[in-house]
Amino acid sequence: MKRLTAAAVAATLGFSALGYAPVAKADEPYWQCVTFARMFSGINIFGDALTWWRQAQGKFRTGGRPETGAVLAFQPSGRMSRGHVAVVSDILTDRVIRVTHANWGGSRGKVEENVTVVDVSASGDWSAVKVWYNPIHDLGTSVYPTYGFIYKAPAAPNGPTVESVLMASADAPAG
Repeated sequence: MKRLTAAAVAATLGFSALGYAPVAKADEPYWQCVTFARMFSGINIFGDALTWWRQAQGKFRTGGRPETGAVLAFQPSGRMSRGHVAVVSDILTDRVIRVTHANWGGSRGKVEENVTVVDVSASGDWSAVKVWYNPIHDLGTSVYPTYGFIYKAPAAPNGPTVESVLMASADAPAG
């Protein structure tokens, strides 16, 4: 079933890249942002988007700089009470990226590919962004607070583990 779903996503993204916008059908999947971000990024976090940042701590590397394939975690704000997650698909400048995400704004339940996101934070740390809004063909007027980026790489350990110390001592030459 997962392969079938992945194939459907790939086909949908491929058709949208060609400019073909299929008519929505009742039997098509309704994509939530978390389900799509998990599948597209490979970052296995579950639950509402507002919990992703907390869940990532200690499991995945997190930070304030975009990397292709990282997940941008939005804080809950306004009508977005459960937060939002989007996968970085391209980095254009140090303050402009593109994301691919699902279930955003005028595209309820749909996947939007390569959507422009601009860092509008005062310190350039990606803590506040504006997102392209297709119905007006411009950046939206809302400013969204974000937690930052979750990277697929595991978090760095806080120091040597018991296992690493034992392995190192077993490998040390006798003498």
